[in-house]
Amino acid sequence: MRLWSINPCYLDSKGLVALWREGLLAQNVLLGKTTGYRNHPQLIRFRNTRNSEVVIANYLWHIVEEAERRSYNFDKKKLPKKRECEKIKVSEGQLKYEFSHLLRKLKIRNPKRYHELQCRNNIEAHPLFIVVDGDIEDWEVGYLATQC
Repeated sequence: MRLWSINPCYLDSKGLVALWREGLLAQNVLLGKTTGYRNHPQLIRFRNTRNSEVVIANYLWHIVEEAERRSYNFDKKKLPKKRECEKIKVSEGQLKYEFSHLLRKLKIRNPKRYHELQCRNNIEAHPLFIVVDGDIEDWEVGYLATQC
């Protein structure tokens, strides 16, 4: 499961569709509707909010908005009514890590998109997040595994 902290505008079509599916899974986990993925590290930051159900729904509404900009039709009926919520902090190091991770995927999966993004320096966060100074987040399992 990858719940990107970077702005969904960077994702290619496969990435955006995968994010939608994984976000819906995360929503079900946070609502207690599934037994799988309950302890997934990507959910820590959502669980640490005052109202994780509203926060994950807000996260997904931004995915829907990006999909609509691309004329995709994601099923909005799977989401509760959009409500304002608190923003989640994400470190600048996490954004850089995720963007590099995306570029590695795009280099293989979508070389055209890779070339469009490879020289980008100023990485925008998903609108739910507020960027703060710092390194890669502690919950980033993929990063920790590469450091051993």
